Amino acid sequence: MRVWRPLPAPVLALLLAGLAHGARADSGLLDFTPDEQARIQQHGPWPPPPATDPGNRWSGQAQAVALGQRLFFERRLSPDGRFACASCHQPGRAYTDGRARSQGRVALDRNAPSVWNAVHERWQGWDGAADSLWSQAIRPLVDPREMASRPARVAAVVRRDADLSCRWTAVFGAPPRYDAEATLVQAAKALGAFNATLVSGRTPFDDFRDALARGDRQAAARYPLAAQRGLRLFVGRGQCHLCHVGPMFSNGEFADIGVPFFVRPGVVDPGRHGGIQALQASAHNLLSSWSDGPPEAALKTRHVDLQHRNFGEFKVPSLRNVARTAPYMHDGQLPTLDAVLQHYSRLNMDRLHADGEAILQPLRLTTDETRDLRAFLHSLSDPAAHRWRPPKLPPCAGSG
Repeated sequence: MRVWRPLPAPVLALLLAGLAHGARADSGLLDFTPDEQARIQQHGPWPPPPATDPGNRWSGQAQAVALGQRLFFERRLSPDGRFACASCHQPGRAYTDGRARSQGRVALDRNAPSVWNAVHERWQGWDGAADSLWSQAIRPLVDPREMASRPARVAAVVRRDADLSCRWTAVFGAPPRYDAEATLVQAAKALGAFNATLVSGRTPFDDFRDALARGDRQAAARYPLAAQRGLRLFVGRGQCHLCHVGPMFSNGEFADIGVPFFVRPGVVDPGRHGGIQALQASAHNLLSSWSDGPPEAALKTRHVDLQHRNFGEFKVPSLRNVARTAPYMHDGQLPTLDAVLQHYSRLNMDRLHADGEAILQPLRLTTDETRDLRAFLHSLSDPAAHRWRPPKLPPCAGSG
């Protein structure tokens, strides 16, 4: 005769905890409601349809991509040979530099955003001061605080390097001129063509989302329960999905989330307000004669509207690969994901704008909820992204 014995206390506790979180004991899969599943499906599919750099007719052309790759890692573009684009956007750091505020020729005011998936961003930079990858590339090239280059220097570096000169001529039909704005724009468009290829791979979340979509419960159950619980909080009580939505986990817009925006005592970063002003004043935006895209590509720039509430707003960043892009916020003031979660947990409502739609409330996260949200955010990383490097380029045919 079989004698019934009670389950050991630790086993019983784990079982009850799983059931309390809505897990199916037979599958390891939470019973997501139809509304939750619909919200989850909004964050895909991944990868999205291919995109090109707007206003850049060389985007997508292999020769321009190769030239842009060479220029991206070329330190000789800076007068002292110390800085390249890759100085602040390092492949091994998810195309960031790991600093709170980036270091150029002087200490800068902002954190270097990742270049991964930037081609799918509506605006470039923390303040959206650029409306394309190529126009964004111009500013750090010539900014005296960063690379401090100029058209004559770009032309000289390219002309003195046989491989670079060969690649440049293959793309643009002639060697660069020594002092012409066209040289600067051409270099930026090659950089934009390269940056447009940096699209990260699939993540554990993507596999889970797709399994849910096709009704494959067995495959979906491979996604850790902690990440599932964090996802449920993300699309539920946390309301994180209201801003971090879509395949990029970002609505592509700007927000004030209550972080201080002082650069130093007495000096503030205007954020989106200054970005719109810079965009509208730019000689290289999509409305300029340097853009070779269709008129509809410039509609976003033509209709952008400067408002008082934009002061102190910063881009809602993509959460793809977020676990690899610490520190966080526009100036790196939050060092870890846990610090970010605690910010939202203890949100200071007095720091938020009085105007606009108030969708943020302190989450008051428990220790378990913080752990689950962290597990979910880690599942948004491409496991191979930190190991990815641009392919080694063969010599340019005709470079001698």
